[in-house]
Amino acid sequence: MRILFLGDVVGRTGRDAVAARLPDLRQALRIDLAIVNAENASHGFGLSPDMARALFDAGADVLTLGNHAWDRKEIIPFIADNPRLIRPLNYPPGTPGNGSVLVALPDGRKVLVLQAMGRLFMDPLDCPFRGTADVLTHYRLGTSVQAIVADFHAEASSEKMAYAHMFDGQISFVVGTHTHCPTADAQVLPGGTAFQSDAGMCGDYDSVIGMAKDGAGLRFWRKMPGEKLNPAEGEATVCGVFVETDDGTGKARRIAPLRQGGRLSQVMPELS
Repeated sequence: MRILFLGDVVGRTGRDAVAARLPDLRQALRIDLAIVNAENASHGFGLSPDMARALFDAGADVLTLGNHAWDRKEIIPFIADNPRLIRPLNYPPGTPGNGSVLVALPDGRKVLVLQAMGRLFMDPLDCPFRGTADVLTHYRLGTSVQAIVADFHAEASSEKMAYAHMFDGQISFVVGTHTHCPTADAQVLPGGTAFQSDAGMCGDYDSVIGMAKDGAGLRFWRKMPGEKLNPAEGEATVCGVFVETDDGTGKARRIAPLRQGGRLSQVMPELS
């Protein structure tokens, strides 16, 4: 199975870049499942229903959220009616939406997609490790599902790495989101789980993690609240990760980063 994950979409420039490039990427890489983190799509903070629909129309099969999940209140009724939009599973019981979704591909193969959020330097949610372990008790990799993908939305690389190693062999692909900077540690772990600490963002890298430099820089310079943050609006780089898995075992065969457009060095996975 060929899986494409695109990192945090930031603002209009990120949305436009994903809409323009995702259809061609799906075709060129013969993608079976495309997942997009969209929690910063709406002016950098949250996701609106119309933007969610546009990303689905562009070719996303599943959208994930994160710590900005509820910044746009109108997403609350939308997430209840759209199971392929998921939020972190370790939000407390009663939180709208779900932290995982089982996706049936047109050929009958099944993929579990889940999201958890870290707690180091983040909101003090329920334990993401225990929450993930509980979800995984309901599925058997390579038997009841052909693949399992986890978006771990976290600040600290150490927590992301610990999560990946704890579930090595139980999940096909663990990818980190939230920090917006693509890491260079794409690898298949010893137990067969593909891992990259952060997928990066789909946004303008002539910025401070996707936000216009002036407002973001003044926050550090003056240490005063209230400096307005707006998404940068230059050419975006579409950053993501490509993974190929074995349908029989659910384990990863290979992983490769993807970077297209904008300021960063360009990387396009090659098909084997």
